[in-house]
Amino acid sequence: MRLNIVLFILVFTSLSAKAQYSFSGHVDNKKWHANVYLSIIEDYRKITGIYSEQIISKVKTDSLGFFEFAGDQLENENKIYRIHVDNCSDEDLNENHFNGRCDDSKEIIFIAKDNDTIKLPFSFEKEMFCDIKSNNLKAASFTKIDSLKEEMKYAFNQFRSEANRKLNNKKWFKALQDYGLKLKEPLAELYIYSFLSDRSSDFHEYYLEDLKTNSYYDGLLNRLTEQYPNSTYTKQYRTELTSDKFIISKNSEDITFNWNYMLYIFLFISIILNIYFWQIFKKLKINKTKNPSDCLTKQEQNILALIQENKSNKEIADALFVSLSTVKTHVNNIFKKLNVQSREDIKNLNIK
Repeated sequence: MRLNIVLFILVFTSLSAKAQYSFSGHVDNKKWHANVYLSIIEDYRKITGIYSEQIISKVKTDSLGFFEFAGDQLENENKIYRIHVDNCSDEDLNENHFNGRCDDSKEIIFIAKDNDTIKLPFSFEKEMFCDIKSNNLKAASFTKIDSLKEEMKYAFNQFRSEANRKLNNKKWFKALQDYGLKLKEPLAELYIYSFLSDRSSDFHEYYLEDLKTNSYYDGLLNRLTEQYPNSTYTKQYRTELTSDKFIISKNSEDITFNWNYMLYIFLFISIILNIYFWQIFKKLKINKTKNPSDCLTKQEQNILALIQENKSNKEIADALFVSLSTVKTHVNNIFKKLNVQSREDIKNLNIK
């Protein structure tokens, strides 16, 4: 009987030990308050920052700055967690953390599940939250991605221009997506996706263009569905992807409609202009083939013929048995109708 009890205790202890998680590390007590917070992140749009509704536990550091979160209440599959410290007092905590912002804080994001051991040791120059030691190979995925993002920021800042930005957008989109694939962890890919598709980022416009032709995003949905079928991350990503694809298709329809509308206007204007120029051409053609003297009266034509024979006004008057003043009047009318200034101009018209 006693042996059964001992065996039961050992088995129970063994099972309990397997279910225990332990997240521990050190904080520089000279720079930070003793409070350390553990948060679970269900919304990947709130991965970075401080949100009171995400906090699941709070501990205090000892005199040496050591802290540990331990228990068995976490889930069996990988989730995204955050540990952070800040210098906000309990009284103004909510005010300083409004909308997830806190200027005086330090955090680390990692992937873990209920039986993982996470250690956050001091690294170079006693910096904290820079390194992760864990039995979960995926735990440090986010810190690896952050290192790559630092390289990206340097490339963008080397030379600031529109051309440089476009080239780097294309380069780093692919580099980050390929790196996420190599990590073989869809949650790490989500971290990259949330960065590249952030609506407040310069990347967002390029992301929408990339979404039109790149099959990567559907592939990520398949990987999430396969590995985390019931996860809130998968549901959120599926909803966002559907929404963004709808925005793209709607914009494409609007663009197509506007172009068709402009095409119709162009065709209408073209038809009107063709009719207008055809009418002008027709008039010019008529005027070109018409004899200039056709616009003169019979008497004016007689006088025009005599002018072409170099007859003077008096000679014309005598020939036609009219007064000199009548001839002068007819000559002035001829000048006006033929748009000439002198008798020489009339001769140059070569009117037969």
